[in-house]
Amino acid sequence: MGWFTRKNKNIVTPTNEKKETPDGLWHKTPSGKIVDKDDLEANLWVAAEDNYHFRIGSKEYFSIIFDDNKFQELDETMSSKDPLKFVDTKAYTDRVKASKAKTGLKDACRTAYGKTSGSPIVVACMDFSFIGGSMGSVVGEKIARAIDFAIKKKCPFMMISKSGGARMMEAGLSLMQMAKTSAKLTLLAKKKLPYISYLTDPTTGGVTASFAMLGDVNIAEPGALIGFAGPRVIKETIGKDLPEGFQTSEFLLEHGFLDFIVDRRELRERLSLLIQLFQK
Repeated sequence: MGWFTRKNKNIVTPTNEKKETPDGLWHKTPSGKIVDKDDLEANLWVAAEDNYHFRIGSKEYFSIIFDDNKFQELDETMSSKDPLKFVDTKAYTDRVKASKAKTGLKDACRTAYGKTSGSPIVVACMDFSFIGGSMGSVVGEKIARAIDFAIKKKCPFMMISKSGGARMMEAGLSLMQMAKTSAKLTLLAKKKLPYISYLTDPTTGGVTASFAMLGDVNIAEPGALIGFAGPRVIKETIGKDLPEGFQTSEFLLEHGFLDFIVDRRELRERLSLLIQLFQK
């Protein structure tokens, strides 16, 4: 028999008391740098030490672009239906419902009209947090209507892409958005209104194959993953080893797919300069 027996279990003392740190106070970059959340937010979610651009959503991009964060949101109540009654590991309707609850968004794209540095502009921005920023019929329709609004207001249109590609739960309806948005951009071009495409991490699949690469000016954030198919699929198709980093914005710039790369902290200034150049 032991000489000591604890009668009361789970006794808390100063030495064994657990102190929990709330999630999200610190963020880690791929290079291992630890960044304070407040410092990161103040620097527009760019790590000062290694220039790593953390993924952000439409809320943050709108606050960067629009003067005083004032804008008119377009088609804000539009939401996805389930025309195909799609079910895989769970029903598509359940996925949409869960994404709405988690993100507070209606779908993977928000569109808005406002001013940047005093110049009117329409901006469509994709949110990766909503089903991987996948392009469904609502995303395509909102972008198409935003382009129509830009034509009506006779102002530039900006697209901020961040997507895993087409939304498989909508099958062919999703793929149709590639043609629809591209056709709308043709109408914008006929009116001689500028289209600025801003590619962020990641921009892939049908989004890359359509509106993301059709800008009068194609720009991207540093280090963004940009491509159509994944490296494994490409390697199996062409039967060759691929160069390291071949789907980064820096590689695409070197090979002529982009016009230039823009640090997020300089986005408003560069955007204003582009609009001035187009206006003159």
